[in-house]
Amino acid sequence: MQLYSYFRSSAAYRLRIALNLKGIKYEQIPINLVTNEHRSSAYLKVNNQGLVPALKVNENQTLVQSGAILEWLEENHPQPPLYPSDNNEKAKLRGLCQVISCDIHPLNNLRVLRYLRNELGLSEQQKTHWYQHWIAQGFEALEAHLVATPYAMGMQVTMLDIFLIPQVYNALRFGQDMSGFANIMAVYNACNELDVFRTAAPEVQVDAS
Repeated sequence: MQLYSYFRSSAAYRLRIALNLKGIKYEQIPINLVTNEHRSSAYLKVNNQGLVPALKVNENQTLVQSGAILEWLEENHPQPPLYPSDNNEKAKLRGLCQVISCDIHPLNNLRVLRYLRNELGLSEQQKTHWYQHWIAQGFEALEAHLVATPYAMGMQVTMLDIFLIPQVYNALRFGQDMSGFANIMAVYNACNELDVFRTAAPEVQVDAS
């Protein structure tokens, strides 16, 4: 498999964690979002939306959108399972993942932050305030649901940990006050004790800068 990735993309970070957890070997192909490599004609042939990640699973199939790719990985490489077997618990977990993927991440990704700065003329301080506002709202919703013993939903890593850790990494990078999120930080620290999370971290990727 080939993973088109950018080291600081939290969506690509999710996939690196999941691929590591499932023991799937892959080649990483860096796509630099800062230099607009994702808008190049070559990459638009891979993903015409010009976003990362994309996962080429064979010569005839390339998958896009991290949520859909994660579901494909779970269905085609079910061990270890990342969802509980109970359908009600599974629905609850998916809902918590979507707090991150739908309510936090889209408002705070690079293209939105660029638009705030370049098109709307917000200062760095205003842009950071925007970022932290939406992070805090989402994290407040998540905090009450995490059991943190030691992972988000208990003793086993689940899909929620895969979504949560990249979002916390970005929050810390933007100076978010995490003092009110003890459960979230406990999960973050517990997951980062595992090699599969550490080797997926942005700072150890081939394109880290």
